[in-house]
Order: sequence, then structure tokens, then C-alpha cells
Amino acid sequence: MNSTVTPAGTPTSHRPASWAGVASLGLGIFALVMAEFLPASLLPRIADDLGVTAGSAGQSVTVTAIAAGISGLLLPVLVPRADRRRVLIGLTGLAVVSNLLVAAAPGLTALLAARALLGIALGGFWALAIATAARLVPGDRLGRAVTVINSGVAVATIAAVPLGAWLGGLWGWRQVFLLGAGAAVLALAVQATTLPRMALGAANGLRALGSTLRSGVLLLGLVAILLIAGGQFTGFTYIRPAAESVSDIGSAGLAALLLVYGIANVLGTAFSGVLADRALRTTALVFPAVLGLGMVAMAATGASPAGLFAAAALWGFGFGGVPTTAQTWAARTEPTRLEQVGGLMSTVFQIAIASGAVVGGLLVDGVAAAAPLVAGGTAAVLGGVLLAALRQRG
Repeated sequence: MNSTVTPAGTPTSHRPASWAGVASLGLGIFALVMAEFLPASLLPRIADDLGVTAGSAGQSVTVTAIAAGISGLLLPVLVPRADRRRVLIGLTGLAVVSNLLVAAAPGLTALLAARALLGIALGGFWALAIATAARLVPGDRLGRAVTVINSGVAVATIAAVPLGAWLGGLWGWRQVFLLGAGAAVLALAVQATTLPRMALGAANGLRALGSTLRSGVLLLGLVAILLIAGGQFTGFTYIRPAAESVSDIGSAGLAALLLVYGIANVLGTAFSGVLADRALRTTALVFPAVLGLGMVAMAATGASPAGLFAAAALWGFGFGGVPTTAQTWAARTEPTRLEQVGGLMSTVFQIAIASGAVVGGLLVDGVAAAAPLVAGGTAAVLGGVLLAALRQRG
């Protein structure tokens, strides 16, 4: 196979698909998302070890999200002509460094600085991933490529967070972040082996970004996605203290709960692509509604083990369909500006993660441990209603 691909976003007919390259993108997303959300299962241990509150330790998610939001928006502008292979490999390498520094962090300040590096890697990688996939496969296979990439998120959810809760009790939270560094090393090696060189493309720059931002429909859609994702992470960042406050669940039970959530998340991801292709407006409403219902149900029925696990399954299934639904909606709205849309989507999701961690932390420390579930679930449903009401121009 030719080792260089053309700069165009739409693949040429004579170039064979590079599914191994697409798989390497999914593996990179897996390593990055796993590292991003490891604190969700390790917050009490991190807080105790560093001598801070759970809300303060939760800001390790906030700082990652802030850095990722800035990186996702600006990186395509700052390196419009750079070989995407080198950029993606470099970002994965930055994630390795971040995890190693987190594992060795002597205090909260050092940990937050290391997590900011992860945010730079995460935001930049997300911004370029979908547009890069468009260069690796024929246009009529792009949806399948997006599914492969998003599967990295689903697998990270089902494997990383439950394993973090379990292994954190066995090894300690620092060793879990060393495991995260190892996953990033594996992703880097696969990317170096499979990703082709990508010829320098046309400059994107601030003008192209500004043109994309002039779409009123896209902006309203981004607000809706912010509500959905913000609601998700208001609750999910603090799922451990919330679950422990409404039930007698221990570390082993939490790992099982997160496993159920993760399996449901994978199922939601698997169904979302087909449903979005057939009825995008309905899909845009149903998945956020199921997500919000699951969060509120966990707060209301958590005293019952069956209710707790059923709520986690609803929650996981609902959020599993959100990324693919949101990306499909954005791609149909601005189909000629995939890299700009990718950067904006990355930024919106990271703003949602940061705001969710902040709001959730305030609710945990000031109201009740289960309050983020109710607030987050309500926001997700409202966002779904708004997104379903919008019409795509593309």
C-alpha cells in the first residue's frame, strides 16, 4: 500500500483503505480516555493520599478538560500543514509523559500540571481523529470508521474505570496511572507502525474556523451538546461518592457497577450509528433522555441493589449513543469542514467535562453526594430536546 495519502478530506477512489490506521486511532482514543477518567474511580484514594477533599481531587478532571478544550480548538489552526501522522504520534507520546508524571506527583499542584499535559494531548487528538479517518477510508465507509474510533471510548469505559476501582484497591492509585502510561505506549507503537504519512493539506487557519462559527444552527447544536455532555460529567465524575451515599456498595460492588455501566455503554455505541443514519432527530432525543433517566433513577432507587444496577445500565446505554449521535449531527450540519467541526466538538465536550466537574464538586461538597445525579440528568434531557428540535443544513 502507498505510504502517503492525499491531503484532501475525501479519499480518492484509487487509494486503498487503511483500516489498521483507523484501528490505531481507536486505540489512541482508548488510552487517552482511559487516562482522562481514571480519577472517577480513584478520587477518595487520591484525595486521602494528597491530603485534599474529594472535590479538590476532582479538579484533576477539570484541568484536563480545560487544556483539552483549548488544544482541540487551536491545534488545527496552529499546525494546518503538519503531517497528521507525526502530530498524532506526538500527542500520544505526550499522554505517556503525563501519566508518568501523575504517578510520581508529590502533591495536588504537580498532579494538576501533569493532567494539563494530558488535556493537550486529548483535545488535539480528538480534533484531528475524524478528519484523519476521512483520509484513510473511502467516503462511503467513513461512518464505520467513526464507529471504530468511538469504540475506543466504549472500551475505555468498560475496562479502564472498573479496573481502576479494583486495581486501585490492590496496587494503589499511582500504579494504576503507570498502567495508563503502558496503554499509551502500546497505542503509540501501533500508530507508528500503521499510520501512513499524510501529505500537507491546505491551510485551515482562523478564517476557516470563523466561517464554521457563523453557522447559527451549528452553534445552537453545540449548546445542546454542551448541556448533554455537561450533565453526564456532572454525575459521572462523582459516581463513586454518589453511589456510596445511596447504597452500601463497597469497592468490589463499585467495580461491578461500573462494569455494568461499561457494558451498556458499549451496546449504546453499537446501536447508535445505525439509528442515527435512519432517524437522527429521534436518536438525538432518545439517547440523552435515557441517559438522564438513568442518572435520576440511580439517585432515587439506589437503596435497592437491583435498582442501582438497572439505573447504571440505563445511564451507560444512554451515554454510549451520545458521541456518535453528536458527531453525526455535526458532520451533517457542516460536511465540508470536518477538521474545524472536530475541533469545536472536542472543545465543547471538554468544556462540558470541566463544568461538570466544577458543578458536581460544588454539589458534592455543599449539597449532597447524590445531587450531581439529579442536576446532571435534568441537563441531559433538556439538551436532547434542543438538539432534536434543530434541523441540519447539510
